[in-house]
Parts: sequence; structure tokens; C-alpha cells
Amino acid sequence: MNDSLTGATQPAAAPAHPGAEPACDVLIVGGGINGAGIARDLAGRGLSVVLCEKDDLAAHTSSASTKMVHGGIRYLEYYDFGLVRKALAEREVLLRSAPHIMWPLRLVVPHDPSMRPVWMMRIGLFLYDHLARREFLPGSRTIRLRGHALGAPLNPRYSRAFLYSDGWTDDARLVVLNALDAAERGAQVLTGWRCVDAQRDRSQWQVTLQDATGSVRRVRARALVNAAGPWAAQFLKEHAHAQASKIKPLRLVKGSHIVVPKLFDHDHAYALQGADKRIIFIIPYEGDYTLIGTTDVEHQGPAGEAKIADDEIRYLCEQASRYLVKPVTPGDVVWSYSGVRPLIEDDAEDPSAVTRDYLLEQDTDGAPLLTVWGGKITTFRKLAEDAADGLCKGLGLKTAAWTAGAWLPGGDLSAWIGPATRPDVDFARFEQKLGERHPALPVKLRHRLARCYGARIDRVLGAEGLGEEIAPGLHEGELVYLHDHEWARTPDDVLWRRTKLGLHMSEAQRRDVARWWATRWPGEATTTATSIGDSVRTTTWS
Repeated sequence: MNDSLTGATQPAAAPAHPGAEPACDVLIVGGGINGAGIARDLAGRGLSVVLCEKDDLAAHTSSASTKMVHGGIRYLEYYDFGLVRKALAEREVLLRSAPHIMWPLRLVVPHDPSMRPVWMMRIGLFLYDHLARREFLPGSRTIRLRGHALGAPLNPRYSRAFLYSDGWTDDARLVVLNALDAAERGAQVLTGWRCVDAQRDRSQWQVTLQDATGSVRRVRARALVNAAGPWAAQFLKEHAHAQASKIKPLRLVKGSHIVVPKLFDHDHAYALQGADKRIIFIIPYEGDYTLIGTTDVEHQGPAGEAKIADDEIRYLCEQASRYLVKPVTPGDVVWSYSGVRPLIEDDAEDPSAVTRDYLLEQDTDGAPLLTVWGGKITTFRKLAEDAADGLCKGLGLKTAAWTAGAWLPGGDLSAWIGPATRPDVDFARFEQKLGERHPALPVKLRHRLARCYGARIDRVLGAEGLGEEIAPGLHEGELVYLHDHEWARTPDDVLWRRTKLGLHMSEAQRRDVARWWATRWPGEATTTATSIGDSVRTTTWS
């Protein structure tokens, strides 16, 4: 398999199946972006790795982001220049690694004189352009909105705007592709397995895993990684038996998003300055929709029970409506999702001011224990690299970092288009070649499959094609591929994480998928396809 942007190759190892009391170098708890990224990095360095996740990959925070690969322009106001620089440096690294699930995004910032003066905006955008090197993302500039397509959706009182660049990603697929790469490099990825106990001595951990049926697996590991996200502190206390003095306080902040029917036809997003000085993003989403978010609300209660509140819906609608010609109302909302961000407590009064940077804490009072505190999706690769460096050093292993120039699965389009140039251009060329090779595929379906699977699309199509259509745009061949190769174990895993097709289907169509799944894999369909709901017609991701 081609594993680097420079064309170096390595043989891919088939995913292993754990036996009774297997030994490994590192066991990772948590199948979000940080856990999957660390598993990938370590497996690529030749370590034996087991990753366990109590639910589905990306079932929680990592699929509930604003889905942007960005430096975090608003963090400049909190003087968090180190985080912004680190995130900006990662943008183009990530965009090059997976041009099918990540692509450049231009954002429009309408200028509101009552919020921030022009000089402040220009200084901020100058810093954003120059804190890290850019190779293909265009820099910022100003535009006149009147008579411009980008100004058409906006209230006429906004006459000037700033444009700047960031990136977009399918966050749930980003997690899955990291796990897939880890598995193909020899890691064992166990979804639906909870770590219920972890005991250590000087040289190793004895870890007990349990699934929903009560079945138990025991794993011996030289090192343990706590990448449990919002559950990191709870895991240390209840399962890893850490001393209370060694458990850092986490600040759990809920971020909620709403989805409404498409508000405009162009491909730019809007970054709006809210009345409370926060930034609200309005982003084209899934072709037919617009994504609006996010909120920052202190979360009380279990991390897995976060749901959008009515006042959050009203807040997002009101802030968007301050700028738009056509107001957004709660009745427009067709879907919502909420996630809990595990932020490092720093005594900031405003949840928006709490740093999104990460901290890696290694406990060496016995076999190594590495805990991941905080983090954001844009810096996951660098976090994983730093974590792998520290773990290998603690284990006495000399290994080299490798992911900065590596493709994610499906990202290497060279077999279709020749040498890579720039990600957005490469993907456009790939789609053209795909249309020439598979002209019978409907254009909309072909585009979606290209975005999901990139160069691996032929693995989904198979020698005999996609097979029976189970629901609009979803065929038997794709369902089988996702089950057999991407750990999909319920219809929801497919409809709301591996794809977003649940948003485009009626409840009856989602139930058709659930019935087919239950017939094909009886006993695995433990949940029915998620309903979009009643009055507000929202579904919550937690």
C-alpha cells in the first residue's frame, strides 16, 4: 500500500483478531480522533497496538465538531498564539493527506462596525495569514458586498466583508480512516468494548475489557493511553485507580449545532460576530443544507447525555438572523447535534476563553500511563505524534515520526491522476476520471462515493457493482463494505457517522435500512435507525 506523499510503500498488515490474554506494546482507551490518531502513529512505527472503544468510532465528541480544519481565528483575541500557530501549520498537512474528505474553505466575515473596528480585523487576519506557512490556501482580502453573490444572503446594511481561508473535513470519517490505517498497519481495533479495569505493576498493565453482552477479554500491555475525552478523569478515577491528586480537573463545555435547509447557493461559509463577541459559523452542508454553530455552554451531568437546549436553538437562530436577509427560526431546524468538549480547566469565566490546546501527561510510577487532556480536531495529528514520541521514549524504543507526509486511506489519488499537485485540483481531476471509468453511476451518487472513499472507491463498488438499492443512494455493496471493513455495527453507524445519509432520508427509508441490516446481520442491529423526531425534528448526537 502507498503510505506516504513521497510514494514510499509498505506492505499492509491485515487486522488481527485478539485472543485470550494477548500482550501488546500499547493499549489505547477511546476511539475518538485522538485515540485513533495515536493508534495509527504507533502502529506505523512498528508497535503492537490495541484500541478499544466502548461505543462506535467517533460516536461522541469527534463527530460533533463544526467540521472545520482551522487555526481558530477567534483564539487570537485570547492571545493563544501558540495554539493558533500549531493549528495553522497543520491545516495544509491534513488537507494534503486526504483530499477526498478534506478540502479548502473560504469564509466571509461581514464587517459590523459596532463589534470590531476595521483595523483590528485587518491585524487579526494578517496574523492569521502569516503565523504559519501557506502553500496553496489563498490569503485574506476585503470585498464590497453590494452586488456581490456573497452579499446576496446578507442584510443590505453590511457593505464590506473580509475573506480568509481555512479547511473543512468530514470529522467522523477522519476518525474512521485513522483507525483503518492503524488496523492495516497491524493494530487491533475493538469497538463496543469498554475498559472496565486496568491494574498495573512496574512492567505492565493488566486490562479487562467487556462488551455489551458481558463477555470479557483480558489484555496485557506495556503502556496504557487514556484518550477517553470527556471521560478521561472518570476513567482514571474509576478504572485506572489513579490517585485523586493526579487527576486534572476537566471543564466540560457543550457545543451544539443546528442544520436548516440551504440558505444560499455558493460554496463559501460565513463567520459572523455574535452580539456576545463570539463567532458563529454558517457553512454549506451536505448539498441541500446549511450548518450553523456552535454554542459554548457549561455542561452539567454525564458526558454522554448532552442534548441541545431550546435556548441554544434560539441563540443560534438569533445570531444568524442578525446578518441574514431571511431570518432563521427554530421551526426551520431539521436536525441538531451536541457534543461535549473536554477542556483543560484554567479558571476562565467565559467557556469560549478556555484553551483548546492539549496537554499530554505521562505517569511513570509503574508501567507508563499517558493521559490526553483537551485538544481539537485540527491538531490531532501533531498530538498523536507528540504522544507517540513520548510513549516510545518511555518504552525505550527508538522510532521516527512519519505521519506528516503520509496519506490517509483513499487519499493517494496518483493511480487515477498521476502525481499530486494541490488537493482541491487533484480531487476535481479524480472525479473527472471516475466519471470516465464509471459513466453509469448517477452524478450525485458518484460524487458522494468519491468524497467518502477517494481512491478506494473500487473496493466499495466491487467487481459486480453496488448491488440492490436499500434506500435512496444507499446500496447493498456499500453497506457490506462498511460492515466488513469500517466497523459499522448498527444502521446508525452508517447513516449518521460513516455517511450522513440519514439526514437525506425519510424515517420510513431509514427503517428500511434497519430491517435490511437486521436480516443480514441478526443480533448486531441493536438500535434502530435514528428518527429525526417530532416538533423541532431534531436528532441529537451526544
